[in-house]
Amino acid sequence: MTDPMVLAEGLRKSFGGVRALRGLDLSVPKGTVCGLLGPNGAGKTTAVRILATLSDPDAGRAVVAGHDVVREPGRVRERIGLAGQYAAVDEQLTGRANLRLFGRLYHLPRREARRRADELLDRFGLADAADRRVAGYSGGMRRRLDLITCLLQRPDVLFLDEPTTGLDPRGRGEIWDAVRALVADGTTVLLTTQYLDEADRLADRIAVVDEGRVIAEGTPDELKAAIGDRLDVVLEDPAGLRPAATVLHGLAGADPAMTDRDRLSVPLPSGGPRLAEAVRELDRAGVAVADVRLRRPTLDEVFLRLTEREESVR
Repeated sequence: MTDPMVLAEGLRKSFGGVRALRGLDLSVPKGTVCGLLGPNGAGKTTAVRILATLSDPDAGRAVVAGHDVVREPGRVRERIGLAGQYAAVDEQLTGRANLRLFGRLYHLPRREARRRADELLDRFGLADAADRRVAGYSGGMRRRLDLITCLLQRPDVLFLDEPTTGLDPRGRGEIWDAVRALVADGTTVLLTTQYLDEADRLADRIAVVDEGRVIAEGTPDELKAAIGDRLDVVLEDPAGLRPAATVLHGLAGADPAMTDRDRLSVPLPSGGPRLAEAVRELDRAGVAVADVRLRRPTLDEVFLRLTEREESVR
């Protein structure tokens, strides 16, 4: 197997009395998207800052594109791109002028900076707007422009820290298409996001971070399968909510969550009760139901289960 493009081993980082990272381990293969998920304050952005050489770890080791981030930060910076949560382009310049400026800041020769800017504007669908001031761009267009400023020097690894924050569905879709195109060309992407559907659509593997550590890792399907199927119940009368919750807890050994005023959902253990048994027990308890079904959990439910943020209704 080839060495991972991003490797973190036992990363620790504290800010005063706050321990942001408590031994984070991560490995990202070449040409893949790794989604880094976690609640606010879990340590995602701190990890990205260390991997992108913007902050040093207190302990542990990190290697990006074959170079140690502490001993060889300059070599790492030559191989990476970083797009933060907010577009960092100059709104008073045109899109083309922004890219040429960034090209010169990356020490590209003037002719190469111009050529590369034109190539990327065309490739990412901004050629028609290239000579308009960025102040007139939509949110999605600004984020695309910000993204391609990171690509001028053809990075091997691209760090995306919540790249679609504040965008509408069309803008998010534009960024997703751009990320897929990059990965198809062999770029390795580490993506932090608060949008679970974004990670589900883009990530080859997902690492869930909580309290400064990776607490679960796998493909989206592997993470969903690990917590088992869910049983959803829709009640005919919301008054049956608590007796239904008691029945479901007895069947599944877990507290059900209320997903609406007349709906309950509970995770089922492997080899647990099936649909017919659930219907019989609900009927025996006198609970009138409008619908009962088994389904694979969403990534949102996986996230809540792993980080223990789901509320009980019992």
